[in-house]
Amino acid sequence: MVNYRYLGNSGLKITELTYGNWITHASQVENDQAKACVRAALDVGISSFDTADVYANTGAEVVLGEALKGERRESLEIFTKVFWTTGPGGANDMGLSRKHIMESINGSLTRLQTDYVDLYQAHRYDYDTPLEETMSAFADIVHAGKAHYIGVSEWTADQIRAGAALAKELRIPFVSSQPQYSMLWRVIEEEVVPASKEVGVGQIVWSPVAQGILTGKYKPGQPAPAGSRATDEKSGARFIERFMNDDLLTRVQGLQPIADELGLTMAQLAIAWVLQNDNVSAAIIGASRPEQIVDNAKASGVEIPAELMTRIDEVLGDVVERDPARTVEAGPRSR
Repeated sequence: MVNYRYLGNSGLKITELTYGNWITHASQVENDQAKACVRAALDVGISSFDTADVYANTGAEVVLGEALKGERRESLEIFTKVFWTTGPGGANDMGLSRKHIMESINGSLTRLQTDYVDLYQAHRYDYDTPLEETMSAFADIVHAGKAHYIGVSEWTADQIRAGAALAKELRIPFVSSQPQYSMLWRVIEEEVVPASKEVGVGQIVWSPVAQGILTGKYKPGQPAPAGSRATDEKSGARFIERFMNDDLLTRVQGLQPIADELGLTMAQLAIAWVLQNDNVSAAIIGASRPEQIVDNAKASGVEIPAELMTRIDEVLGDVVERDPARTVEAGPRSR
């Protein structure tokens, strides 16, 4: 069964593998299959579920709400996010204004069929809205009982510090950061992780398998496997293309002996690797098939010896992205 960890310095326990439905639900995967994946997650002990209003333009929240219907609400930790455009794309259908936040939380709760979410996250930083306005709106949502905790996604170290300071003034629990993080994408290590430790924030990391690259299924000099994310022109391909070069893919193949030594699949090794970081509260895993959930759940509780962590660094070498400035590129500078 999947282990629990505390989310940042809060008293909230979440499963260290969190099921996320970005790209898949109401998009790549039929609803019945999506529900089967959620059931598989529950069966292996995953109780934490991450979504966002923008995924499939609200459709992913609807599917997750249906899939979790009938489960004991108190036994679940449900996370969603606000920032990106939803609905028809009107003037106030995006961002972290008070208006958009207040309308978005109500829409999310309706779609998720719940009275509250455990964690409500700012999906990006909004340069066009005063941070005080955003945090005040989040405070009202927490005080109204519509969310228990507040978090952010792809914020810089300075933005996290500023948000945490306001949250402290407003007496609301600011507990999480949701960045991209994997063996190949380590941009949070230099600045975001130290800042998060200072203010009691834990990481809920997305793409721990680097969009599937770290499974080893993409071979240098060969076309992407049929039906893989790299061939999905609807959405998946554009997220994975930055990793699709022969030098990087060759180095990833060099991780197979390390996985073999630990008795892990390549995907399990990648997930276990992010969980070695003591500021990571959870790794988000997605799936298009239930068996992927069952397989990846075996990464929970794995400890990778220090010498093998060093070997991983040596194998990957300079293909790893470490520049903290890449975090700023994750969101628009202006709406």
